[in-house]
Amino acid sequence: MVVVMEHNAKEEKIQNVITHLKEMGFDVHRSDGVNHTILGAVGDKTGLDMRQLEVLDGVHEVVRISEPYKLASRMFKHENTVITIRGIEIGGDEVIVAAGPCAVESKEQLMIIAEAVKNSGAKILRGGAFKPRSSPYSFQGLGEEGLMFLREAADKYELLVITEVTDVGQIPLVKKYADILQVGARNMQNFMLLKELGKIRNPIFFKRGMSSTIREWLTASEYILSGGNREVILCERGIRTFEDYTRNTLDISAVPVIKKLSHLPIFTDPSHGTGIRSKVIPMARASVAAGADGILVEVHHDPDHAMSDGAQSLYPDQFAKMMAELRIIAKAVKRRIGS
Repeated sequence: MVVVMEHNAKEEKIQNVITHLKEMGFDVHRSDGVNHTILGAVGDKTGLDMRQLEVLDGVHEVVRISEPYKLASRMFKHENTVITIRGIEIGGDEVIVAAGPCAVESKEQLMIIAEAVKNSGAKILRGGAFKPRSSPYSFQGLGEEGLMFLREAADKYELLVITEVTDVGQIPLVKKYADILQVGARNMQNFMLLKELGKIRNPIFFKRGMSSTIREWLTASEYILSGGNREVILCERGIRTFEDYTRNTLDISAVPVIKKLSHLPIFTDPSHGTGIRSKVIPMARASVAAGADGILVEVHHDPDHAMSDGAQSLYPDQFAKMMAELRIIAKAVKRRIGS
């Protein structure tokens, strides 16, 4: 449930309500909005008489949240969450683009791609140092060496780093190099991993599972949020359907649905969402038109020889073309994309 405090309620009144909630056995999560402070109370509501809270001084309203996700709910926080990392705002007016190879293959490869995506307007360098692959015989990534290459390339070209963490034991190492830690589709319901990520303060890029509903996706995000890490970025990366022409079905409708249900920023990943290079740019255009806060795409200077997902990776000139088109669409929906 959420407790909505009166407009400009004094701090001592807010603290009094927090104390009462904790005495009732609730975990309390505070959100200070423009007009109201909202207290999210998570715990067993069996036998609770909400009048006990409604009569407290400074309380405007007490509302039960029927959905299993509480802290991700728009009811808990009305304003959009904006995450600021090194001066870059995610969830604000600017549509942020993250780009780079699926897997880090070498320092030379990464430097070439980082320069290209930076020149076209990307703000985040993506690349996998640890690669959870369907086959144990596929390239599994360079590990810490790959992380070092990512950080060096990003620092040279003034980009943020996003990379995937696949195991609890990797968290200390990955957070040493990355600005944003990604949870891939296969780990969306790896609850032990999510609990540990809730304990750190790095932003978490949280991909939707390939067979998960939006409700399951948002509920899984609660493991991170309830741990105290409020900087969660959702990413729609395509779901598995009966269609076999594309690798996955990119659910563009998830963008406006999330915007209604949740305050968290949302990206799309048209590269994994389609798996086909020629389909990436149209789906990126549709994502911005639908209201996405960012786009995650794969770019490779030599995709025919890429060690992972070359078929869905854009050439640098295609990426530049995509960025030019996205700027036009962003302007039409009252957003912008930096140069």
